[in-house]
Amino acid sequence: MATYPTKRLRRLRFNPIVRDLVRETILTKDDLIYPMFVIHGENIKNEIKSMPGVFQFSIENLVAECKELVQLGIKAIILFGIPEHKDEQGSDAYSEHGIIQRAIRAIKSEVKDLLVITDVCLCEYTSHGHCGLLKGDEVLNDETVSLLAKEAVSHAEAGADMIAPSDMMDGRIAAIRKALDYKGFQNIPIMSYAVKYASGYYGPFRDAADSTPAFGDRRSHQMDIANGMEAIREAESDIEEGADIIMVKPAGAYLDVIKDVKDTFQMPTAAYQVSGEYSMIKAAGKLDWIDEERVIIESLIAIKRAGADIILTYFAKDVAKYLDKQK
Repeated sequence: MATYPTKRLRRLRFNPIVRDLVRETILTKDDLIYPMFVIHGENIKNEIKSMPGVFQFSIENLVAECKELVQLGIKAIILFGIPEHKDEQGSDAYSEHGIIQRAIRAIKSEVKDLLVITDVCLCEYTSHGHCGLLKGDEVLNDETVSLLAKEAVSHAEAGADMIAPSDMMDGRIAAIRKALDYKGFQNIPIMSYAVKYASGYYGPFRDAADSTPAFGDRRSHQMDIANGMEAIREAESDIEEGADIIMVKPAGAYLDVIKDVKDTFQMPTAAYQVSGEYSMIKAAGKLDWIDEERVIIESLIAIKRAGADIILTYFAKDVAKYLDKQK
């Protein structure tokens, strides 16, 4: 084996064109899904205080934003709804005239070539802010699963292209797959939040989606942040139940988990760069403590290098513009 001075690793770094030729990990617009928040009302574009540059949109402004995304070359979004009315059963989540159902129909009627994915959970729709039905302080699993399946079907009937369950109830992938197939939606894929940690990085999202729990936390159903092997069991279970894509959330603090999941199953793997990751980079960039653009790209390259095929990120628009500048 050659050694220095015959072996000079810097030879492949000296010329920028050579650097591009040998680059191992390439980030493209096709890798990105843009999360969006839709709210009842008209002419609303509320910037989320803890997430600068991210907004709650009323439906007509959501549609306008989607048209801009398509022009930028972003091909997929995931929708989160903030309903006008919340109750203990989260009934707006599966209502034919719910905020997400109306938003899907509006987008599909006016925007072409955009994949519409919907988050399936009850936390944004329940008065108590938890991911399912309650009995006292307990989040009920099986009773919640039946409502999640109902929600998924309602999204598919409204025109959703993909369903993304984020609730972490046991058995919900099998129930959703069965319900979708029964209603004739055999070709609608499921992107499962298979490995979702009870993370402290979700704080700004709860501002955006108005989904902070009224009491307690979500550790009874979301994963312990200290566990890695459990992630393999969670992903395996969802794959066996019919998930087409598996997701790890959050991304940045769990790069090892992304790699383990990808290496173990060789399945299409998504990772969610969550609100706290976004907000920390934005805050440090605003204070000129970091080069924001470089850190955005570096963070996403790391996620992809770890094994993610798909990245859900609030930086999608920024990255699309950055990649256009590099052409």
